[in-house]
Amino acid sequence: MQINKKTTGLSEQEVLESRSKYGENILTPPKRDSLWKLFFEKFNDPIIKILLVAVALSLVVSIVHNEYAETIGIFVAICLATGIGFWFEASAHKRFNLLNQVSDDVAVKVVRNSNVREVMRKEVVVGDIVVLETGDEIPADGLLLESISLQANESNLTGEPIVRKTTNEADFNTHATYPSNMLLRGTTVVEGHGMMEVSHVGDATEFGKVAQESGISTNVKSPLDLQLEGLAKYVGRIGGALAILAFLVMLTRNVIMPHVAGTPWFSWDQLDHVLQAFMVAVTLIVVAVPEGLPMSVTLSLALNMKRMLKTNNLVRKMHACETMGATTVICTDKTGTLTRNQMRVNESNFFALQNQQIGEVQNDLLIVESIASNSTAHLDTTDLQKPKTIGNPTEAALLLWLHSQKQNYLEFRENAKVIDQLSFSTERKYMATLVESDVLKGKRILYIKGAPEMILSKCSTIQEVSGTSALSEKKADIEKRLLDYQNKAMRTLGFGYKIIDNSETRPIADIIGNDCIFLGFVAISDPVRDDVPAAVSRCLSAGVGIKIVTGDTPATAREIARQIGIWNESDQMQNLITGPDFAALSDEEAFKRVKHLKIMCRARPSDKQRLVQLLQKHGEVVAVTGDGTNDAPALNYANVGLAMGSGTSVAKEASDITLLDDSFNSIATAVMWGRSLYQNIQRFVLFQLTINVSAILLVFLGTLLGRELPITVTQMLWINLIMDTFAAGALASLPPDPSVMKNKPRKNTDFIVTKKMMTNILGLGIGFVVFLLGLLYYFSDSDGNISRYNLSMFFTVFVFLQFWNLFNAKAYPSKQSAFSGMGKSLGFILVLALIIVGQVLIVQFGGEVFRTVPLALNDWLLIFGATSVILWIGEIIRLIKRLLHRN
Repeated sequence: MQINKKTTGLSEQEVLESRSKYGENILTPPKRDSLWKLFFEKFNDPIIKILLVAVALSLVVSIVHNEYAETIGIFVAICLATGIGFWFEASAHKRFNLLNQVSDDVAVKVVRNSNVREVMRKEVVVGDIVVLETGDEIPADGLLLESISLQANESNLTGEPIVRKTTNEADFNTHATYPSNMLLRGTTVVEGHGMMEVSHVGDATEFGKVAQESGISTNVKSPLDLQLEGLAKYVGRIGGALAILAFLVMLTRNVIMPHVAGTPWFSWDQLDHVLQAFMVAVTLIVVAVPEGLPMSVTLSLALNMKRMLKTNNLVRKMHACETMGATTVICTDKTGTLTRNQMRVNESNFFALQNQQIGEVQNDLLIVESIASNSTAHLDTTDLQKPKTIGNPTEAALLLWLHSQKQNYLEFRENAKVIDQLSFSTERKYMATLVESDVLKGKRILYIKGAPEMILSKCSTIQEVSGTSALSEKKADIEKRLLDYQNKAMRTLGFGYKIIDNSETRPIADIIGNDCIFLGFVAISDPVRDDVPAAVSRCLSAGVGIKIVTGDTPATAREIARQIGIWNESDQMQNLITGPDFAALSDEEAFKRVKHLKIMCRARPSDKQRLVQLLQKHGEVVAVTGDGTNDAPALNYANVGLAMGSGTSVAKEASDITLLDDSFNSIATAVMWGRSLYQNIQRFVLFQLTINVSAILLVFLGTLLGRELPITVTQMLWINLIMDTFAAGALASLPPDPSVMKNKPRKNTDFIVTKKMMTNILGLGIGFVVFLLGLLYYFSDSDGNISRYNLSMFFTVFVFLQFWNLFNAKAYPSKQSAFSGMGKSLGFILVLALIIVGQVLIVQFGGEVFRTVPLALNDWLLIFGATSVILWIGEIIRLIKRLLHRN
């Protein structure tokens, strides 16, 4: 029955019936948000919501007074904040879509109607018999019907680069993630050939299930969203409380007290007083709201998106920039993320070499010919600096080693005529090739390579420069060295050869015997990327934990963890767990265990996802890195998902950031950018809330004293422009500060306004108010009136207080001078110039529009110098802190 199925395949009618019953072999594409949805998502920002309420209340006041400038100002702030965010995210999505294009138009060989034919991958159906050869990508899930030395690269799904597949149940690997006779969509055949019967297609495949899981909306709020929600509530309460208090004071003074004195309750005058009290209350709420904050946040995030692209971080979701700065744990895949995902010869032990360069003696050329001819792999050397491997990764590693030694394997392979070849099999554990040797001028040589213990059993002597000697003398030392490599999770391969008489006609298996000459052995590993240990060290010193989550074996995972610096001799087995063991734990047990885990090996996609969610329950901000389809669910559920640029389309779809250079170092850089971004946002909050406190207190005290604020609406618009757009641009453009990596991650529950900031805000805000009220008293005549010239002076003083306070905000929270790094802050310098030039133009030429008159030069210099005291006080305080810190 099985033979018949293999040779006949499905009929056209059966294909149609199968497609009707099980569906097409197409993955449901991830649902794309429309541009409208992307735009309206920007209005979910908590501060934007408060601004929308403020603009509505402001509109009521504007209609009554027929003055719409304040309403227009807030509305413009909302549009700019939402518009900039939408533009940058839409641009990133467009760039990402070009990067992540996938096609189902891949040819697949299937048996149908007793013929082998090619169909497109999307046309494969359940029941199809697929013919597989080395290099083929497996189009769907299925069970092996026939297997000849078949090995698959399952790194996309399990992290395993080489998995042996067989139909022989006796050879099944019971520890494998998936059964040894099961092939999975998205994996590739790296060696051998075979046939499989398709069991699942499209979304029903393991690849499809993972892809679907990675597309589920998780609605995980970013730490910044939580911080801004807290700030919005705080500002709302303060503004609301002051508004109610002002309303009650005015109502008592203008309505209740006159009534006690005999005025009737209801009159047009009384109604006008109530309306005025309401207007003042609304004004206080509007003044309290930091309308520039969304602009600052959006501008900072947008600038960071653009800058991070230059450091090979393609940010798809704007808040991911900042969330990276709050990250407390990074769960990283191993293969392709920490390692190169390319097997390399770690150490070579060819006894004929003895530290001499290959090619100097004839014996060394035997090694080159042995590797080149006794192999099925290839190298694509179009780029000589970065050759690409084709075929079995282990064999390709040997060719890469030859390439690094300036040897052209193709010349040796072509010059050595292959007479017979015995392919590798799990039963034999070795491969053998009989050639007419070009090195030994036409002599026949049988080259063997494979498991070292198998090759050693077939050898009696060892090849050395001086000739051959008995293997028994060095066998114990060889076995010890092999064991050392294996304990370091390296693959080892042994090599031997035998000169064969030209008249020999027996098959290879019969002539190998146990009298071959041992050439040596190599240790092969998937090496750690060069930049990873340093990047991991940066993250650890910044208080960010690293956990390896891989489908690989415990020994391999431990060795990689040791090499990158997260595993040491003091670590216990409780710091490591396998996927199946983790799945067997109850939620309560797993919750206790995850905090101390350093390695999860043999992990399946569901295990990674569960780990991420449990860490989040601990209050951790989790970043996940990966390149395979198996990483996609965890990438999706993480606070930030980081996919490798060379990873699968499913992984990249699930991510928030794509690392274009596949470098773990880019992750450490992203953490630095994120922390610097949050620091810039805090600087802006410090700057703006200081001015807001000043404005609120001036309005509130003016109400209590029965006086209006001596600043017009148009002047307030200019102040708001400085406070919002200019300050946002100045502080958002500050370069990242590497010193932030010396700090520990902030807690998810931390309030964006720290105690230190609050002290600064209230101290400076109240100080400004006292100074400005004193200035008003100084400028007022005996009747309480202030001249137009003095009002222009007051307006200019108010602006320059903000101007100098911008320097103090720049220096927060460091102890460094505000002038430190000014050469790298061109955006900041430009904003300072704009404020000075703008203020001079408005005062000197504003006239009736801004209610100003030109000031004399000496008054300009007096104001500029006197208000700079704000900066110099800050500089003195920072100098004292630096001196105390040094001591």
